[in-house]
Amino acid sequence: MSEQTSSAHSGAHSGPHSGHLADGPPHHVVTVDPIEQVDRGPAMRRARWVVIVVVVLLALGAARTLVGRYYNAHALERQVSAQTSRYVSTIAPKPANANRELTLPGTLQGYVESPIYARTSGYVLRWFKDIGAHVDKGEVLALLDTPEVDQELNQAQATRNQAAARKALAQTSLARWQNLRQKDAVSQQELDERTSAANQAQADLAAADANVRRLQELQGFRRVVAPFAGVVTKRNVDVGTLVNAGNAGANRELFTLAQTDPLRIYLYVPQAYSQQVKVGQDVAVTLSELPGQTFHGTIARASGAIDATTRTMQVEVQLPNKDGRLLPGAYVQVAIKGKSSGDDAGANARGTFLVPTNTLLFRKEGPRIAIAENGRVDLRPVTIGRDYGRTVEVVSGLKATDALILNPADSIEQGEAVTIVAPAPASAPAASAPRAS
Repeated sequence: MSEQTSSAHSGAHSGPHSGHLADGPPHHVVTVDPIEQVDRGPAMRRARWVVIVVVVLLALGAARTLVGRYYNAHALERQVSAQTSRYVSTIAPKPANANRELTLPGTLQGYVESPIYARTSGYVLRWFKDIGAHVDKGEVLALLDTPEVDQELNQAQATRNQAAARKALAQTSLARWQNLRQKDAVSQQELDERTSAANQAQADLAAADANVRRLQELQGFRRVVAPFAGVVTKRNVDVGTLVNAGNAGANRELFTLAQTDPLRIYLYVPQAYSQQVKVGQDVAVTLSELPGQTFHGTIARASGAIDATTRTMQVEVQLPNKDGRLLPGAYVQVAIKGKSSGDDAGANARGTFLVPTNTLLFRKEGPRIAIAENGRVDLRPVTIGRDYGRTVEVVSGLKATDALILNPADSIEQGEAVTIVAPAPASAPAASAPRAS
């Protein structure tokens, strides 16, 4: 009964169009529940936020990892740098005094010093002056025996007499031939020949006279005399010694004579101090064997040029020696007192400092001083002035604020990392500081 009712109900809904629908293909109509559509929107938004949060967390984690690695790398670099850098001690340069006293070594020399050689050959017959003897100019020092010269002189005198005889004969013959020529007994040619013979005889006599005088002078040189007043500082011969004329070959001097008042001192002033030295300037001379005593001299002359090899200027000092206390050949220290232009501050501004010798590096490029600057090494070229032994004067290349590395290693290089350690106590000498490694 119900099935019939359903069929009837279906047929009633078919109506007049049912046949048309039945003829075409079937259509599937999809319908969406409005409630389900409303519920799906908040879920999608939550999903998107979850994704965003996850991405942000991942980005933060990656950033944290990168930043951590960056800082770890820099910390490692600093640690490695600290472990590989040199540990050094430093010292500040000491400003030099503007009142500069240059002290140079020198040797006393006689104002005039000369070796005395024999001027003729012979044997020492006798010597009259020994070392330390004061002699006057022209005083005889020794007497030589010259037998060979004596024989040559005798022969020369005989030859001179022969020449004089030939001259006399030639003059007599010429007079006779002149008389004969006046009587026209001889030809003019024959007279000219006699005249020429007489002139030749005259010339031969003059040559013989000159030879005699030469040998007489050589014979006179057997007396060895002092060429100037002074002191005999050497005697190298004794009685019977064979001496030859001159100083060639193996010939040696007989005596050495020196004038000891005044004395000379030759100094070699470094180029850096050449402008400080003036002719007429006073100097102070000291000797180690005469402590506490100072002798005053004067700069007599200067060469006025710098030697290209040694970079020094030669200076001559004259030193009075009236009492003869100073001896030629003695080693002395000469202090040249001078004042550079400007005061101490001016000198310091120009960069003149005193530094320990154990701060110097000697490279093929020239002297260098290692400076610690901003944790790095700066190998600074410098110009060295005076050497005081434990310290030296640097006239250019430094500043008062420089930190000089003590005992730098020979292998230290420009730009090398260094770490400054606490300086040694002031009482400890600079030379005892450990050498940088």
